[in-house]
Amino acid sequence: MPVNFSAPQRRSTSDTALTRRRLLGAALAAGAAVPLGAVGAARASAASAPARLILPAPTGPYPVGTVALRLVDTARPDPVAGPGRHRELMASVWYPARDVPGHPLAPWMSAGALRELLASAGFPADAVQVPLTSGHRCAPVRRDGRELPVVVFSHGAHSHRADHTVIVQELASHGYVVVTADHTYDAFTEFPDGRILTPLTDPRYAMAPADFAADIRFVLDRVGDLAAGRNPDADGRPLPTGLAGGIDPRRIGMFGWSKGGTATARLMLDDPRLRAGLSLDGPMLPAMAGELDRPFMMMTAEFTRAAEPAVAEFWTHLRGWRLDIRAEGAVHASYGDNQVLIPQLAVAVGMSEEELRGWTGTLAPARAVRIQQAYPLAFFDLHLRHRRRQLLDGPSREFPEVTFLP
Repeated sequence: MPVNFSAPQRRSTSDTALTRRRLLGAALAAGAAVPLGAVGAARASAASAPARLILPAPTGPYPVGTVALRLVDTARPDPVAGPGRHRELMASVWYPARDVPGHPLAPWMSAGALRELLASAGFPADAVQVPLTSGHRCAPVRRDGRELPVVVFSHGAHSHRADHTVIVQELASHGYVVVTADHTYDAFTEFPDGRILTPLTDPRYAMAPADFAADIRFVLDRVGDLAAGRNPDADGRPLPTGLAGGIDPRRIGMFGWSKGGTATARLMLDDPRLRAGLSLDGPMLPAMAGELDRPFMMMTAEFTRAAEPAVAEFWTHLRGWRLDIRAEGAVHASYGDNQVLIPQLAVAVGMSEEELRGWTGTLAPARAVRIQQAYPLAFFDLHLRHRRRQLLDGPSREFPEVTFLP
Protein backbone atom coordinates (compact mmCIF):
# COMPACT_ATOMS: atom_id res chain seq x y z
CA MET A 1 0.00 0.00 0.00
CA PRO A 2 1.55 3.36 -0.96
CA VAL A 3 2.25 5.99 1.62
CA ASN A 4 -0.48 8.63 1.83
CA PHE A 5 0.91 11.68 3.61
CA SER A 6 -2.48 13.39 3.54
CA ALA A 7 -3.16 16.77 5.10
CA PRO A 8 -5.77 16.88 7.89
CA GLN A 9 -9.23 17.85 6.72
CA ARG A 10 -9.54 20.55 9.35
CA ARG A 11 -7.00 22.84 10.93
CA SER A 12 -7.51 22.77 14.67
CA THR A 13 -6.55 25.10 17.46
CA SER A 14 -3.83 22.60 18.36
CA ASP A 15 -1.62 23.92 15.55
CA THR A 16 -0.54 26.94 17.62
CA ALA A 17 0.15 24.77 20.63
CA LEU A 18 2.16 22.29 18.56
CA THR A 19 4.25 25.03 16.94
CA ARG A 20 4.91 26.49 20.37
CA ARG A 21 5.79 23.05 21.66
CA ARG A 22 8.36 22.54 18.90
CA LEU A 23 10.13 25.73 19.97
CA LEU A 24 9.86 24.77 23.59
CA GLY A 25 11.03 21.25 22.98
CA ALA A 26 14.27 22.73 21.78
CA ALA A 27 14.41 25.30 24.54
CA LEU A 28 13.84 22.89 27.38
CA ALA A 29 17.01 21.01 26.57
CA ALA A 30 19.25 24.06 26.18
CA GLY A 31 20.08 24.73 29.81
CA ALA A 32 21.68 28.05 28.85
CA ALA A 33 20.81 31.70 29.42
CA VAL A 34 18.49 32.23 26.46
CA PRO A 35 15.39 34.38 26.07
CA LEU A 36 12.23 32.70 24.83
CA GLY A 37 10.47 34.36 21.94
CA ALA A 38 10.30 34.10 18.18
CA VAL A 39 12.20 31.36 16.41
CA GLY A 40 15.71 32.51 15.68
CA ALA A 41 15.78 34.99 18.55
CA ALA A 42 17.45 32.68 21.06
CA ARG A 43 21.12 32.83 21.92
CA ALA A 44 23.21 30.93 24.43
CA SER A 45 25.88 32.33 26.67
CA ALA A 46 29.26 31.24 25.36
CA ALA A 47 30.68 31.35 28.87
CA SER A 48 28.20 28.89 30.36
CA ALA A 49 28.94 25.18 30.24
CA PRO A 50 26.33 22.94 28.66
CA ALA A 51 23.85 21.75 31.26
CA ARG A 52 22.29 18.33 31.53
CA LEU A 53 18.64 18.30 32.54
CA ILE A 54 17.27 15.48 34.65
CA LEU A 55 14.36 13.12 34.12
CA PRO A 56 12.74 11.48 37.16
CA ALA A 57 13.51 7.82 37.73
CA PRO A 58 10.73 5.25 37.34
CA THR A 59 9.19 3.77 40.47
CA GLY A 60 8.83 0.12 39.47
CA PRO A 61 10.72 -2.80 40.99
CA TYR A 62 12.79 -3.60 37.88
CA PRO A 63 15.65 -1.81 36.16
CA VAL A 64 14.93 -0.78 32.59
CA GLY A 65 16.59 -1.79 29.36
CA THR A 66 16.23 -0.34 25.87
CA VAL A 67 17.32 -1.00 22.31
CA ALA A 68 16.90 0.99 19.09
CA LEU A 69 15.67 -0.63 15.87
CA ARG A 70 15.56 0.49 12.25
CA LEU A 71 12.38 -0.74 10.62
CA VAL A 72 11.64 -0.75 6.86
CA ASP A 73 8.12 -1.22 5.51
CA THR A 74 8.65 -2.75 2.09
CA ALA A 75 4.90 -2.53 1.39
CA ARG A 76 4.94 1.29 1.47
CA PRO A 77 6.98 3.26 -1.08
CA ASP A 78 8.43 6.53 0.22
CA PRO A 79 7.52 9.42 -2.12
CA VAL A 80 9.91 11.75 -0.31
CA ALA A 81 13.02 9.56 -0.50
CA GLY A 82 12.48 8.77 -4.17
CA PRO A 83 11.98 5.77 -6.49
CA GLY A 84 12.86 2.40 -5.04
CA ARG A 85 12.87 3.64 -1.45
CA HIS A 86 10.45 2.49 1.23
CA ARG A 87 9.12 3.93 4.46
CA GLU A 88 11.69 3.75 7.26
CA LEU A 89 11.09 4.26 10.95
CA MET A 90 13.37 4.44 13.93
CA ALA A 91 11.89 2.70 16.96
CA SER A 92 12.96 1.94 20.51
CA VAL A 93 11.97 -1.03 22.64
CA TRP A 94 11.89 -0.56 26.42
CA TYR A 95 11.56 -3.48 28.82
CA PRO A 96 12.26 -4.77 32.35
CA ALA A 97 15.93 -5.67 32.51
CA ARG A 98 18.43 -7.65 34.56
CA ASP A 99 22.19 -7.61 34.95
CA VAL A 100 22.37 -3.93 33.99
CA PRO A 101 25.94 -3.15 35.18
CA GLY A 102 28.11 -2.61 32.13
CA HIS A 103 25.19 -1.43 30.02
CA PRO A 104 25.33 2.39 29.76
CA LEU A 105 22.29 4.60 30.09
CA ALA A 106 20.63 5.62 26.83
CA PRO A 107 20.21 9.32 25.96
CA TRP A 108 16.78 10.93 25.74
CA MET A 109 17.30 11.29 21.98
CA SER A 110 20.34 11.10 19.71
CA ALA A 111 22.84 13.95 19.86
CA GLY A 112 22.50 14.58 16.13
CA ALA A 113 18.71 14.82 16.22
CA LEU A 114 18.89 17.07 19.26
CA ARG A 115 21.27 19.42 17.46
CA GLU A 116 18.73 19.76 14.66
CA LEU A 117 15.95 20.34 17.17
CA LEU A 118 17.94 23.10 18.85
CA ALA A 119 19.01 24.72 15.58
CA SER A 120 15.45 24.70 14.27
CA ALA A 121 14.47 26.98 17.17
CA GLY A 122 17.47 29.27 16.78
CA PHE A 123 19.67 27.84 19.54
CA PRO A 124 23.37 26.94 19.24
CA ALA A 125 23.43 23.34 18.10
CA ASP A 126 25.96 22.28 20.75
CA ALA A 127 24.48 24.18 23.69
CA VAL A 128 23.31 21.05 25.54
CA GLN A 129 24.28 17.71 26.92
CA VAL A 130 21.56 15.23 26.00
CA PRO A 131 19.50 14.24 29.04
CA LEU A 132 19.94 10.63 30.11
CA THR A 133 17.12 8.17 30.62
CA SER A 134 16.92 5.25 33.06
CA GLY A 135 17.16 2.77 30.18
CA HIS A 136 20.29 0.60 29.98
CA ARG A 137 21.32 -0.09 26.39
CA CYS A 138 20.84 -3.70 25.30
CA ALA A 139 20.68 -5.10 28.84
CA PRO A 140 19.19 -8.62 29.04
CA VAL A 141 15.42 -8.87 29.41
CA ARG A 142 14.06 -9.86 32.80
CA ARG A 143 11.61 -12.75 32.47
CA ASP A 144 9.53 -14.35 35.21
CA GLY A 145 8.47 -17.32 33.13
CA ARG A 146 5.60 -15.56 31.36
CA GLU A 147 5.52 -13.53 28.17
CA LEU A 148 5.41 -9.78 28.76
CA PRO A 149 2.51 -7.48 27.81
CA VAL A 150 3.21 -4.80 25.20
CA VAL A 151 2.32 -1.12 24.86
CA VAL A 152 3.08 0.96 21.76
CA PHE A 153 3.40 4.77 21.70
CA SER A 154 2.73 7.47 19.08
CA HIS A 155 4.16 10.98 19.61
CA GLY A 156 2.68 14.35 18.69
CA ALA A 157 3.29 16.55 15.64
CA HIS A 158 6.86 17.81 15.04
CA SER A 159 8.17 15.85 18.01
CA HIS A 160 10.07 12.60 18.60
CA ARG A 161 9.62 9.17 20.11
CA ALA A 162 11.23 10.10 23.43
CA ASP A 163 8.91 12.94 24.38
CA HIS A 164 6.98 10.79 26.90
CA THR A 165 9.89 8.86 28.38
CA VAL A 166 8.57 9.38 31.93
CA ILE A 167 5.55 7.21 31.12
CA VAL A 168 7.47 4.79 28.90
CA GLN A 169 10.15 3.88 31.42
CA GLU A 170 7.58 3.76 34.24
CA LEU A 171 5.66 1.06 32.38
CA ALA A 172 8.87 -0.83 31.57
CA SER A 173 9.94 -0.75 35.22
CA HIS A 174 6.68 -2.50 36.10
CA GLY A 175 7.13 -5.33 33.61
CA TYR A 176 5.86 -4.01 30.27
CA VAL A 177 7.57 -4.00 26.90
CA VAL A 178 7.00 -0.54 25.40
CA VAL A 179 7.68 0.21 21.71
CA THR A 180 8.06 3.84 20.61
CA ALA A 181 8.52 5.03 17.02
CA ASP A 182 9.49 8.25 15.27
CA HIS A 183 6.96 9.20 12.60
CA THR A 184 9.50 9.98 9.88
CA TYR A 185 9.04 13.43 8.27
CA ASP A 186 7.03 14.62 11.29
CA ALA A 187 9.81 13.96 13.79
CA PHE A 188 13.41 14.76 14.64
CA THR A 189 15.14 11.43 14.09
CA GLU A 190 18.55 9.98 13.32
CA PHE A 191 19.23 6.71 11.49
CA PRO A 192 22.18 4.37 12.15
CA ASP A 193 23.93 5.47 8.95
CA GLY A 194 24.03 9.06 10.23
CA ARG A 195 21.06 10.46 8.28
CA ILE A 196 19.19 13.03 10.32
CA LEU A 197 15.65 13.85 9.25
CA THR A 198 13.50 16.70 10.53
CA PRO A 199 9.80 17.57 10.19
CA LEU A 200 8.89 18.58 6.64
CA THR A 201 7.16 21.87 5.97
CA ASP A 202 6.05 21.01 2.43
CA PRO A 203 2.24 20.70 2.61
CA ARG A 204 2.34 17.94 -0.01
CA TYR A 205 3.80 15.64 2.61
CA ALA A 206 1.82 16.76 5.65
CA MET A 207 1.08 13.78 7.88
CA ALA A 208 -2.40 13.19 9.24
CA PRO A 209 -3.36 10.96 12.19
CA ALA A 210 -4.22 8.25 9.64
CA ASP A 211 -0.56 8.25 8.52
CA PHE A 212 0.59 7.92 12.13
CA ALA A 213 -1.85 5.03 12.54
CA ALA A 214 -0.43 3.34 9.43
CA ASP A 215 3.06 3.58 10.94
CA ILE A 216 1.93 1.99 14.19
CA ARG A 217 0.05 -0.76 12.34
CA PHE A 218 3.38 -1.65 10.72
CA VAL A 219 5.06 -1.50 14.15
CA LEU A 220 2.46 -3.97 15.43
CA ASP A 221 3.50 -6.35 12.65
CA ARG A 222 7.07 -6.09 13.90
CA VAL A 223 5.88 -6.76 17.45
CA GLY A 224 4.47 -9.96 15.99
CA ASP A 225 7.91 -10.77 14.61
CA LEU A 226 9.45 -10.31 18.05
CA ALA A 227 6.79 -12.50 19.63
CA ALA A 228 7.57 -15.22 17.08
CA GLY A 229 11.28 -15.07 17.88
CA ARG A 230 12.32 -13.12 14.77
CA ASN A 231 14.55 -10.04 14.64
CA PRO A 232 12.76 -7.16 12.83
CA ASP A 233 15.78 -4.84 12.71
CA ALA A 234 16.50 -4.02 9.06
CA ASP A 235 20.24 -4.16 9.70
CA GLY A 236 20.15 -7.43 11.61
CA ARG A 237 21.76 -5.98 14.71
CA PRO A 238 21.62 -8.34 17.70
CA LEU A 239 18.65 -8.05 20.04
CA PRO A 240 18.96 -8.02 23.82
CA THR A 241 18.95 -11.49 25.32
CA GLY A 242 15.40 -12.65 26.01
CA LEU A 243 13.56 -10.10 23.85
CA ALA A 244 12.76 -12.30 20.85
CA GLY A 245 10.05 -14.72 21.86
CA GLY A 246 9.55 -12.94 25.18
CA ILE A 247 6.45 -10.85 24.54
CA ASP A 248 2.74 -11.62 24.41
CA PRO A 249 1.01 -10.56 21.15
CA ARG A 250 -2.40 -11.21 22.76
CA ARG A 251 -1.88 -8.43 25.31
CA ILE A 252 -1.13 -5.21 23.40
CA GLY A 253 -2.18 -1.67 24.31
CA MET A 254 -1.41 1.74 22.83
CA PHE A 255 -1.13 5.32 23.98
CA GLY A 256 -0.34 8.58 22.23
CA TRP A 257 -0.11 12.31 22.82
CA SER A 258 -1.91 14.98 20.77
CA LYS A 259 -1.87 13.79 17.13
CA GLY A 260 -0.61 10.48 18.47
CA GLY A 261 -3.63 10.32 20.77
CA THR A 262 -5.91 10.75 17.77
CA ALA A 263 -3.91 8.06 15.95
CA THR A 264 -4.45 5.76 18.93
CA ALA A 265 -8.21 6.20 18.60
CA ARG A 266 -8.13 5.60 14.83
CA LEU A 267 -6.09 2.43 15.14
CA MET A 268 -8.23 1.13 18.00
CA LEU A 269 -11.21 1.42 15.67
CA ASP A 270 -9.43 -0.45 12.86
CA ASP A 271 -7.07 -2.99 14.44
CA PRO A 272 -8.35 -5.66 16.86
CA ARG A 273 -4.82 -6.48 17.99
CA LEU A 274 -5.03 -3.48 20.30
CA ARG A 275 -6.78 -4.46 23.52
CA ALA A 276 -6.81 -1.01 25.19
CA GLY A 277 -6.09 2.60 24.16
CA LEU A 278 -5.11 5.77 26.03
CA SER A 279 -5.17 9.28 24.55
CA LEU A 280 -3.20 12.11 26.14
CA ASP A 281 -5.11 15.24 25.10
CA GLY A 282 -5.78 14.07 21.55
CA PRO A 283 -7.97 16.50 19.54
CA MET A 284 -9.66 13.62 17.62
CA LEU A 285 -9.50 15.55 14.35
CA PRO A 286 -10.50 14.86 11.66
CA ALA A 287 -13.66 13.30 13.08
CA MET A 288 -13.87 9.50 13.07
CA ALA A 289 -16.73 7.09 12.43
CA GLY A 290 -17.29 3.68 13.96
CA GLU A 291 -18.10 2.08 17.30
CA LEU A 292 -15.41 0.94 19.73
CA ASP A 293 -16.21 -1.80 22.24
CA ARG A 294 -12.73 -2.14 23.79
CA PRO A 295 -11.42 -0.08 26.75
CA PHE A 296 -10.44 3.51 26.03
CA MET A 297 -9.24 6.21 28.41
CA MET A 298 -8.69 9.92 27.83
CA MET A 299 -6.45 12.18 29.90
CA THR A 300 -7.59 15.58 28.65
CA ALA A 301 -6.23 19.06 29.26
CA GLU A 302 -7.05 21.61 26.54
CA PHE A 303 -8.96 19.24 24.23
CA THR A 304 -11.80 18.40 26.57
CA ARG A 305 -15.23 17.29 25.43
CA ALA A 306 -16.54 20.70 26.40
CA ALA A 307 -13.93 22.53 24.30
CA GLU A 308 -13.61 20.30 21.21
CA PRO A 309 -16.72 18.88 19.49
CA ALA A 310 -14.70 16.10 17.82
CA VAL A 311 -13.62 14.80 21.24
CA ALA A 312 -17.21 14.89 22.48
CA GLU A 313 -18.37 13.05 19.35
CA PHE A 314 -15.71 10.36 19.69
CA TRP A 315 -16.76 9.80 23.31
CA THR A 316 -20.28 8.89 22.17
CA HIS A 317 -18.88 6.06 20.05
CA LEU A 318 -17.18 4.31 22.99
CA ARG A 319 -19.33 1.30 23.82
CA GLY A 320 -16.97 -0.51 26.18
CA TRP A 321 -15.12 0.53 29.34
CA ARG A 322 -14.34 4.25 29.14
CA LEU A 323 -12.90 6.97 31.33
CA ASP A 324 -12.14 10.68 30.91
CA ILE A 325 -10.03 12.48 33.51
CA ARG A 326 -8.42 15.90 33.70
CA ALA A 327 -5.76 17.28 36.04
CA GLU A 328 -6.53 20.77 37.30
CA GLY A 329 -4.07 23.31 35.90
CA ALA A 330 -2.90 21.03 33.06
CA VAL A 331 -2.19 22.38 29.57
CA HIS A 332 -1.64 20.51 26.31
CA ALA A 333 1.89 19.30 27.09
CA SER A 334 1.39 18.62 30.81
CA TYR A 335 1.15 14.84 30.48
CA GLY A 336 4.67 14.51 29.07
CA ASP A 337 8.35 15.09 29.79
CA ASN A 338 8.11 18.85 29.19
CA GLN A 339 6.21 19.35 32.42
CA VAL A 340 9.27 18.38 34.45
CA LEU A 341 11.99 19.63 32.10
CA ILE A 342 10.65 23.12 31.41
CA PRO A 343 10.75 24.30 35.05
CA GLN A 344 14.42 23.33 35.13
CA LEU A 345 14.96 25.54 32.10
CA ALA A 346 13.04 28.35 33.79
CA VAL A 347 15.64 28.51 36.55
CA ALA A 348 18.49 28.63 34.04
CA VAL A 349 16.99 31.39 31.89
CA GLY A 350 15.38 33.49 34.60
CA MET A 351 11.88 32.92 33.27
CA SER A 352 9.14 34.77 35.13
CA GLU A 353 6.37 32.88 36.87
CA GLU A 354 3.89 34.21 34.32
CA GLU A 355 6.00 32.97 31.39
CA LEU A 356 6.40 29.57 33.01
CA ARG A 357 2.65 29.23 33.54
CA GLY A 358 2.16 29.93 29.84
CA TRP A 359 4.16 26.83 29.01
CA THR A 360 3.20 24.44 31.81
CA GLY A 361 -0.03 25.73 33.31
CA THR A 362 -0.33 25.61 37.08
CA LEU A 363 0.05 21.85 37.54
CA ALA A 364 3.13 21.35 39.74
CA PRO A 365 5.87 19.33 38.01
CA ALA A 366 6.19 16.78 40.80
CA ARG A 367 2.45 16.19 40.79
CA ALA A 368 2.41 15.92 36.98
CA VAL A 369 5.09 13.23 37.15
CA ARG A 370 3.14 11.22 39.71
CA ILE A 371 -0.02 11.47 37.59
CA GLN A 372 1.89 10.33 34.49
CA GLN A 373 3.34 7.40 36.39
CA ALA A 374 0.17 6.29 38.19
CA TYR A 375 -2.80 6.58 35.82
CA PRO A 376 -1.43 5.00 32.59
CA LEU A 377 0.01 2.14 34.65
CA ALA A 378 -3.30 1.56 36.42
CA PHE A 379 -5.14 1.61 33.07
CA PHE A 380 -2.91 -0.93 31.33
CA ASP A 381 -2.68 -3.09 34.46
CA LEU A 382 -6.46 -3.33 34.53
CA HIS A 383 -6.98 -4.12 30.87
CA LEU A 384 -3.84 -6.07 29.95
CA ARG A 385 -3.15 -7.82 33.26
CA HIS A 386 -6.60 -7.83 34.92
CA ARG A 387 -5.16 -6.18 38.01
CA ARG A 388 -7.83 -3.91 39.40
CA ARG A 389 -6.81 -0.73 41.18
CA GLN A 390 -9.12 1.62 43.04
CA LEU A 391 -7.36 4.55 41.38
CA LEU A 392 -9.60 4.22 38.32
CA ASP A 393 -12.83 3.82 40.31
CA GLY A 394 -13.23 7.50 41.13
CA PRO A 395 -11.59 10.57 42.72
CA SER A 396 -8.59 9.75 44.89
CA ARG A 397 -7.30 11.44 48.02
CA GLU A 398 -3.81 10.77 46.70
CA PHE A 399 -4.56 12.80 43.56
CA PRO A 400 -6.94 15.57 44.58
CA GLU A 401 -6.15 17.57 41.42
CA VAL A 402 -7.51 14.84 39.13
CA THR A 403 -11.18 15.19 38.16
CA PHE A 404 -13.28 12.35 36.74
CA LEU A 405 -15.36 13.89 33.96
CA PRO A 406 -18.89 12.47 33.67
